[in-house]
Amino acid sequence: MAKEIYDLVGGKRNIDSSFSCMTRLRIKLIDEDLVDLDNLKQVEGVIGVVQADTLQVIIGPGKVNKVKEEFEKIIEKDTDEGEIDLKSIAKENKTNLRNKQKNPVQAFIRRLANVFVPIIPALVASGLITGLSKAIPQILASTMGIDITQNTIILILQVIGSVLFTYLAIVVGFNTAKEFGGTPSLGAIAGGLIINPAIANISIFGEELVPGNGGIVSVLLSVAFMSYLEKNIRKKVPASLDIIITPTITFLITGLLTYIVIMPAGGFIAEGITAMFMGLLDVGGIFTGFILGATFLPLLATGLHQGFFPFHLELINQTGNDPLFTIQAMGGCGQVGAAIAILVKTRKRKLKKAIGGALPVGFLGIGEPLLYGVTLPLGRPFLTACLGAGVGGAVIAYFEVASTSIGVAGLSLFPLIDNGVTGMLGYAAGVATAYGCGFLFTYFFGFNETMTEQFKD
Repeated sequence: MAKEIYDLVGGKRNIDSSFSCMTRLRIKLIDEDLVDLDNLKQVEGVIGVVQADTLQVIIGPGKVNKVKEEFEKIIEKDTDEGEIDLKSIAKENKTNLRNKQKNPVQAFIRRLANVFVPIIPALVASGLITGLSKAIPQILASTMGIDITQNTIILILQVIGSVLFTYLAIVVGFNTAKEFGGTPSLGAIAGGLIINPAIANISIFGEELVPGNGGIVSVLLSVAFMSYLEKNIRKKVPASLDIIITPTITFLITGLLTYIVIMPAGGFIAEGITAMFMGLLDVGGIFTGFILGATFLPLLATGLHQGFFPFHLELINQTGNDPLFTIQAMGGCGQVGAAIAILVKTRKRKLKKAIGGALPVGFLGIGEPLLYGVTLPLGRPFLTACLGAGVGGAVIAYFEVASTSIGVAGLSLFPLIDNGVTGMLGYAAGVATAYGCGFLFTYFFGFNETMTEQFKD
C-alpha cells in the first residue's frame, strides 16, 4: 500500500515531508500536479483523499501508522531525486497554495490544525488515563460505597494523566513556533512563560499576574508574535552574531510584552470564548445542542472541526469541563446509526464489507472511515446521519453532559464524562438517541438500493 501511494504521489522528488494522525497519512507535496489523484483513490485500503495544505490520504486508525512506517522506509531507500527543478516548483506551488488560501478563515483553521493535530495521540492517551482515574473512584463510591481516592495506583494514574495538561502550554508553544516559522525551542519556553508559577508574585499596573491566564489563547498569541519578531530581527542582525543576538532580543521582548499586554488580552479573549459557548447552551438549550450536533459531520468532512481544538481546551481550562465536545461527539454516533441501517437494507456485498470494516472504529469514535467510505459517497445517508446526530446533541444538552478532557468520541468517551454515574447515564441517553435516530431516519428516508451503483460486487 505504501509503495502504491508513494508512486502515485510522484515519488521522492515530489515529497517535501510526511506525517500521520489518527486516520490519515499527510504528505506535503512539492508539485500537486504530479499526483495521480484518480488512481490514488482506487488504491485498496485507501478510504478517501483530501486536498488541503497537505495531501491527506485517509487509511484508518492503526493501519495508517504501519503504512507511514513503510512509507518512510521507501523514502529512505529511494536515491532517485529525478531531474525536476524542485526549488522552482516549490516556489511556484507555494504561491499557488497562498492563492488557494485567500479565505482567511480557512487559512487560520489550517494553521490551528497544524499546531494541534500532532498532539492528538497525547491528548487521547492523557485524557483516557485521567478519565479512568476519576471515573473508577466515582463509580465505586456511588455503587458500593468504597472510597479509593487516596489509593496509590489511582494517585499515580492521576499524575500520569495530568502531565500533558500541566505542560500543554509548552507543547503548544513548540508546535506554534514550527507553524509560524519561529525557533521551536523558543516557542516552547514562550509557552512556559504563561504557566510559570513564579509570576504569581508580580503585580503590573496594580493587577497581580495569574499563572495560566488566557490559557492556550495566550500561548498562541505570544508564540505567533515571537515568531514574527524573530524573523524580522534576524533580517537585520549580522550572520556571525545571529545565534547570540536574535534569540536573546526576541525572547526578552516577547517575555515583557507577554506579561504586560498579551496575557491580559488573552485572558479577556478566553473568558469571552467561554462565556459565548456557555451562553449559547444556557439560552439555546436543546436547540443549540441540535445545531452543534447536526453540523459536526460537515465540519469533519471539510476539516474545519480542527478549529475547535483551542475552544475545547479553553473551556476545560476555564470551567473544568467541556460541554461542547460531548455534543459534537454525537456526529459519529448518528453516522453509526445510519451505517447500521444501510447494512440492514443493502444487498450489495461490497457495501456490506465496507460498513463491516468501518463500524468497529465508528463505535469507538473514529468516524472518518464511515464518512468517506460510506455516507458521503451515498449522499442522502450523510444528511440523515446529521439529523440523528442533531437529536443526540439535543439530548446531551438537555442532560448538561460534559467531559473532563478531549479525546476520541463515541463509546471511548465514557471514561472522560464528568459527574460520575449521573453524567454517564446522560451521555448513554445521547449516544442511544443518536444511534436510534440515525438508524430510523436513514432506514425510512435516507437510503435505497439505487444509490449503490459505485459499490457493484
